[in-house]
Amino acid sequence: MLKKSRFRKEKMSNIINPYGKKIIKVETDFCGRKLSLEVGRVGFRSTSSVLVQYGDTVVLGTAMVSPTIIHGMDYFPLSVEYEEKFYASGKISGSRFIKREGRPSDEAVLIGRLIDRPIRPLWPKGYRNEVQAIATVLSLDPNFRPDVIAMIAISTALSLTGAPFDGPVAGLRVGLNDAKELQAFLSSEQLAKGDLDIVIAGTKSGVTMVEAGAKEVSEDLVVKAIEFAHKEMQPAIKLQEELINEVGVNKQEYELVLPNEDILNEVTNYLENKLGEDLRKPYPERNELLSTLKKETLDFFKDKLDDAFDDLKNEYEEAFTLAIHKDVRRGIVEHGIRPDGRKTDEIRPLSSDVAILPRAHGSSIFTRGVTQALNIVTLAPLSFSQVIDTMEQNTEKRYMHHYNAPGYTVGEIKRLGSPGRREIGHSYLAERALLPVIPDEETFPYAIRSVTEIMSQNGSTSMAATCSSCMALMDAGVPIKAPVSGIAMGLIKDNDKVIILSDIADAEDFAGDMDFKVAGTAKGITALQMDMKVHGLDVQTLEMAITQSKKGRAEILGHMLSVIPHYRDKLSAYAPRVESIKINPDKIREVIGKGGETIQKITSETEAIIDIKDDGTIVISSPDRASIEAAKARIEAITEVPKVGKIYKDVPIVSVLDFGVFVQILPGKEGLVHVSEIDDKRVEKPGDVLKVGQKVDVKLVAIDDKGRLQLSIKAAKRDLSKNDQENNK
Repeated sequence: MLKKSRFRKEKMSNIINPYGKKIIKVETDFCGRKLSLEVGRVGFRSTSSVLVQYGDTVVLGTAMVSPTIIHGMDYFPLSVEYEEKFYASGKISGSRFIKREGRPSDEAVLIGRLIDRPIRPLWPKGYRNEVQAIATVLSLDPNFRPDVIAMIAISTALSLTGAPFDGPVAGLRVGLNDAKELQAFLSSEQLAKGDLDIVIAGTKSGVTMVEAGAKEVSEDLVVKAIEFAHKEMQPAIKLQEELINEVGVNKQEYELVLPNEDILNEVTNYLENKLGEDLRKPYPERNELLSTLKKETLDFFKDKLDDAFDDLKNEYEEAFTLAIHKDVRRGIVEHGIRPDGRKTDEIRPLSSDVAILPRAHGSSIFTRGVTQALNIVTLAPLSFSQVIDTMEQNTEKRYMHHYNAPGYTVGEIKRLGSPGRREIGHSYLAERALLPVIPDEETFPYAIRSVTEIMSQNGSTSMAATCSSCMALMDAGVPIKAPVSGIAMGLIKDNDKVIILSDIADAEDFAGDMDFKVAGTAKGITALQMDMKVHGLDVQTLEMAITQSKKGRAEILGHMLSVIPHYRDKLSAYAPRVESIKINPDKIREVIGKGGETIQKITSETEAIIDIKDDGTIVISSPDRASIEAAKARIEAITEVPKVGKIYKDVPIVSVLDFGVFVQILPGKEGLVHVSEIDDKRVEKPGDVLKVGQKVDVKLVAIDDKGRLQLSIKAAKRDLSKNDQENNK
């Protein structure tokens, strides 16, 4: 039995620390397993490094902090990376050509974002020293996912640098066990089987990040999960604090790059009578007014300062932005009016349409205010599913959502390139929101790719992507279990006053304290993502946001259903037709044939695409229904089990012998018609009445103990004649 926590300070006999520092290790019980943090053993030249072990999972957390400021940068240069190593799980990459780990998988990018989001708000505004934190998984325990252990590793490493990081933080992934009770560190299989998969991160005092996927769960259950996780993560936070105290971290000196107070006051005074009610206009009118006001402001100070303005232009621009943010907050806190004049729970104007692209299998466009998302759904055979080969997974994904947002969507010129972390994150959130309502393979045997092309951005494009994707799926005829809508919630916190905002736009996102996205059906939540800009929130405030989001989701869902109330009964004429059949897995070899000869012959002659799975599921696809039926008949003939008493019509004679003839009743299955079973009349020589290639009707009369088929031509004639007579009556 472990004590609540304990230290171990020791010199390792097989490790030499060239700096003469002691190796310090602390341990505690954490959700039923030992959690240990160890410093001084590896990573001698990094600003700080720590080995974190939980079960058989071992994660190296390293942090580097630049001692100097990066000037001319208007954001905090923090990078948080998560590295998955195949060796950690005893695997070699399944790629035929690439065995070294390459660019991060989408899963690794998502975990990197998962760790970054609760950590980034805990640095002081104006901190411009470059910071890099890396979590490297060295050993993977297959009994649970390693992401929250990596989060603890990053948090500990940053805390040990002495930089102004207001941590530590910890996280927990929580789900429902078989008894429907909340539990941390469930296996991937248990999480997939359960109704809830939620990650909560926080500090000692509050919650800083939430991300969840769910199967239409209630708002109450989500709140309980957040409460449960925040309480259960506290030992990991306390252990980090104990390690920090034991190591004796030296606080780094630093300087903040803050707005020039004189310039800030100048701009604020200039704008005193130009803000407020005059700017509270619907989008895009507000954006145009702001653009004009910004130009007027900069022109005024340029004329005033003359040549000196060029060196100070960035500071005047930043002062203008801060003044606008303060005006947004002031309007909401003091007057209850949002930048575009809406009430706190009011949704922007909605308009949508479907079937807008003639050749797409499904398409929609969803517009909410100035935010607009075009979505296109493409259906394909299951063989087009995505292969997932990562440290944790080796599987396939048949439903894929991709999100694109070029520079023109925010009125900027940007180079086109591969999707960044934001695009990957938004893709995943929309995909996760809809995954619980996607039909299973047996119901709908298709690979499904949904692509959101953002047309215009002004807040919450990930939720616009969710709504537009749902409508495009319905337009494509995908039999989803229920329609899904999504909304982004915001928050303004002013001392003890808390104001929750529904459907936030960019201005409220930039000036506010929270971005909380909730998606779900009329029945319950399917996905959730919360990011904080303050140092944590209490659970009661989060509960208020979740409760208010339900009304907004319902309003948006009502709009969507007014455009397309139900998924289409028929697929697009341009979508492939797919049908699946199930055979005995032992028959797969017969369908494939020697060297693939049989299956290749079927596909070439029927022009159908055929996919065979190990469980005996065979998926046949083609734009032509006749092609599918032909391939299906060929496969059923190959896999059919001969049945005693059945008559096989028009089957060929394959050989003629003195004692009878052999007939092929099914592909690869031949049986003997003994000479005595050819006709009611006596037949001396089978060759006198029958020949090779001749088609005959036979009845399977018996299968002997060696599996040999005994056939009869005369029995088939007798039964067929009897049937004809009964039909004539």
